[in-house]
Amino acid sequence: MVDMLLDFMLGPFRAIGDFYFEYQVTFNTLIVGFALYKIISNKKRHKMNQ
Repeated sequence: MVDMLLDFMLGPFRAIGDFYFEYQVTFNTLIVGFALYKIISNKKRHKMNQ
């Protein structure tokens, strides 16, 4: 019953969610790594401009 309701409400996003949950560790590592890269690069750029 719950699966039927989720399929109806989410539609094609259900498959995307399944793919994300299968590879969640990889995606989260990439997202956190990119965020840290942006923070570090902005700090370096800010120091260079001063």
